[in-house]
Amino acid sequence: MGNGRFNSPAAMNKGKEVKHLHLIEGWTFTSKNYIIFVVGILLIALGYIVMATGETTSTQSLKIAPIMLFLGYVVVIPTALIYRDKK
Repeated sequence: MGNGRFNSPAAMNKGKEVKHLHLIEGWTFTSKNYIIFVVGILLIALGYIVMATGETTSTQSLKIAPIMLFLGYVVVIPTALIYRDKK
């Protein structure tokens, strides 16, 4: 403010070339990503099958199936989306 110039990030980086990498541009899926994703989908489907075949108050329906669904939805599918091969 002392010299009257506008100090925006664009003005401060005028001489520097800034490269922005958007998420979708750097988001390449390999066969490993697809395999992990399919495993997650199968785990979710199996979780619903296990839940449907068990009795209403059984351990199968109240503990095993929800754990399988949680792992599929919260662990395996996001892992398939985030995983990148080491270069």
